[in-house]
Amino acid sequence: MDDCIFCAIGQGQTDTLQLYTDKECFVIRDIYPAAPTHLLIIPHDHITSLTIDTSAIESVMGHLFTVAYKMAHVECVQERGYRLVLNQGQDSGQAIAHLHLHLLAGKQLPTLG
Repeated sequence: MDDCIFCAIGQGQTDTLQLYTDKECFVIRDIYPAAPTHLLIIPHDHITSLTIDTSAIESVMGHLFTVAYKMAHVECVQERGYRLVLNQGQDSGQAIAHLHLHLLAGKQLPTLG
């Protein structure tokens, strides 16, 4: 998508530091962090929602979770714990219409529910 900031970052069109990248996704720090460690794990493919073909989503989400696990170790937050969040749609607070996973850590996070 021409107007998607995540697509521009993934294609190297900005000066945003990519902490990790592979053929399927990349990782950046959130510019509005909700925790001391707040990473965004973003697929290169412009996927706007979880409502696309189930088999494609399964593959992408599995890879994003694998990369989240690796990044938790890189950031040294695996011992104390971390939260993975995926916002889906406007009511969830999804600000950018490009599927992405948040990794939050580095402080005691509030209990959900």
